[in-house]
Amino acid sequence: MGRYLRVFLTFARNSLVRDMTFRANFLIDAVSSVSWVFLNLAFYTLIFRYAPAIGANTGWEKYPFFLFIATGLLINSLVQTFFMTNADDLSELVRTGSLDFALLTPIDTQFLVSLTRIEWSSLGNFLVGLALIGYSMYKMQYTPRPMEWVLYPFYVACGVVIYYSLMFALAATSVWLGRNQTLLDFWFYITNFSRYPMEIYRGPWGTPLRRVFTFCLPVLVVVNVPARFLVRPITPQSLEDWLLPGFAIVAAVASFAGARWLFQRALWSYRSASS
Repeated sequence: MGRYLRVFLTFARNSLVRDMTFRANFLIDAVSSVSWVFLNLAFYTLIFRYAPAIGANTGWEKYPFFLFIATGLLINSLVQTFFMTNADDLSELVRTGSLDFALLTPIDTQFLVSLTRIEWSSLGNFLVGLALIGYSMYKMQYTPRPMEWVLYPFYVACGVVIYYSLMFALAATSVWLGRNQTLLDFWFYITNFSRYPMEIYRGPWGTPLRRVFTFCLPVLVVVNVPARFLVRPITPQSLEDWLLPGFAIVAAVASFAGARWLFQRALWSYRSASS
């Protein structure tokens, strides 16, 4: 474990040195990402001038919904910082044969290709998310209990694992498909469903979507479960409120195991482009 930590810290330091070498590019990336967040917040603020909540009788009024958005910012920021660039680069490693180096290194290949580059500029959204959580909770006049402070980051971590697993599973198919950047974009289409509370998925179309993206591709639990610990203190109001946290843990473990299996299976089929 100590060796892996030292390797990760080396990656982190090298990535920071690289970013600081081109400071203007770093600042532009950070500012553009944060600006996109504020534009979205302005849009939702406009919506709440004309509607009391996102969906009738869902319980997601203005500040609870802002807390929901903030939770999504934390999770997406961590995924973008540590994993997204590396997943996008995997097809290039396969195409050029550079994956050979990772396979010959005496360290876990998935760990190596998942954390080689760290995009420090993406942490700007993480800081915005923390500030938005504090602001929303101040407006809600609610202070979480100690257990909720523990459960919230735990389930944020579960959400990161689910997102990473889905992203890396799609990226691993590049071993068979060569350049699959369009397929990786499919990750963005799927995760769009998690941008809103699951309570809005109702009716003849919404209910099937809710079931598929909760139990088959568990993206709806990524943000909904941790956000509920701050919006709905530990007083579950339905059977779903009891079961979803447990299912989120199962989904995180199963997603990671599935992505790990698919990556290992892909490596068995890998043939160096230089051979």
